[in-house]
Amino acid sequence: MKFRVRPVARLHGEAEVPGDKSVSHRSALLGALAEGVTEVQGYLEAEDCLRTITAVQALGAEVTRKGPGHYRIAGGGLRGLGEPADVVDCGNSGTTARLLAGVLAGQPFWTMLTGDASLRRRPMGRIAEPLRQMGATVVGRAEGTRLPLAIRGTAAPKAIHYASPVASAQVKSAVLLAGLGAEGPVRVTEPAPSRDHSERILRRFGLDVTTADRTVTLTPGPLRATAVQVPGDVSSAAFLLVAAAIVADARVTLHRVGVNPTRTGVLDVLQAMGATIATSQAADEGEPTASLTATTTALRATTIGGAQLIPRLIDEVPVLAVAAAVADGVTVVRDATELRVKESDRIAAIARQLGRMGTVIEERPDGMAITGGRLHGAAVDSGGDHRMAMALAIAALVADGETLIDDVACVSTSYPSFAATINALAGTTAITVEG
Repeated sequence: MKFRVRPVARLHGEAEVPGDKSVSHRSALLGALAEGVTEVQGYLEAEDCLRTITAVQALGAEVTRKGPGHYRIAGGGLRGLGEPADVVDCGNSGTTARLLAGVLAGQPFWTMLTGDASLRRRPMGRIAEPLRQMGATVVGRAEGTRLPLAIRGTAAPKAIHYASPVASAQVKSAVLLAGLGAEGPVRVTEPAPSRDHSERILRRFGLDVTTADRTVTLTPGPLRATAVQVPGDVSSAAFLLVAAAIVADARVTLHRVGVNPTRTGVLDVLQAMGATIATSQAADEGEPTASLTATTTALRATTIGGAQLIPRLIDEVPVLAVAAAVADGVTVVRDATELRVKESDRIAAIARQLGRMGTVIEERPDGMAITGGRLHGAAVDSGGDHRMAMALAIAALVADGETLIDDVACVSTSYPSFAATINALAGTTAITVEG
């Protein structure tokens, strides 16, 4: 599948972005482990999150779709899951694989996890190590550091204090989920704070979770079913916010976007680049939300780096690179080695694909230096990475000439309505989907 993208002169209107991926995954997993019926609304019905729904069904949870994004999950409690009859395929979803591994570490049966070719290349040792410390058996490729993985959990996980070598919400969440049935409090200390969706939703399900400095402590106990309203995903909103900043005549308002402070690094960077982003209609339903309005702005270069910032925007670097590609000056991205092990090597992919569109990018081991200028249409390739596909489409909206983006079926993993939303805001067919 390809995107054929034509430049546009304007973007105007209002939109709602799809539900937050992180919150959607967690609501399904906790709903399956809770006692009673959990109602989830705003669930992201994209491929990655649907993999998590399929996984909990394979483990015995009863899931009913009541309408678009509305799911009823009948949980059986912490010991209500059962051994699946087949291998659980996580597709391209690293969140499904890593968080599900945490759940399975506390279940006394065998489960085999696999994924697509991209996911099978991604590192799993970072979650396998603490889960083994808690008493789970984790075996698989590359000494148990790559999918497929076979996991046999334990009914009584050990209570550990794990010092994570990386600031990773997935590592932290895997340990906390494994610790739901532990013999005592479970603690995770990180080198820098990572996104805190797990802590927030665990509290919503009735757990005692405290945070002190860089250490999170979970006191085990039963999960109580609840209602979850999933906010709009700020990672998806980022594409439209950057588009509104760089298209010549633009004013775009996005409603009910999640503005959890552990995720809003992209807003901080865009504002540092001079972008005009207004906030209104703030609310809090377990996760803070707001309406965001972005308008056309002449952007300037900035530096994106540091242990306090990078974990808050790691998924948004591809589209921030697009903003940098048209900004005045040289933008430096550093301290972002984690980008090397995402759905693709995003540092290399950004340098290669935006380079084809005329951007001068110096690739570095932990980031890149991007010289702003003009973009021109070109034939580019997402490499099967949904965020690269959408970032390249945003770049194409302001390029000189037409751009053809190959391998874009991956966009369905997080934002199935992406092309339709852009076209509606542009008032024309800016993005044509070709088979």
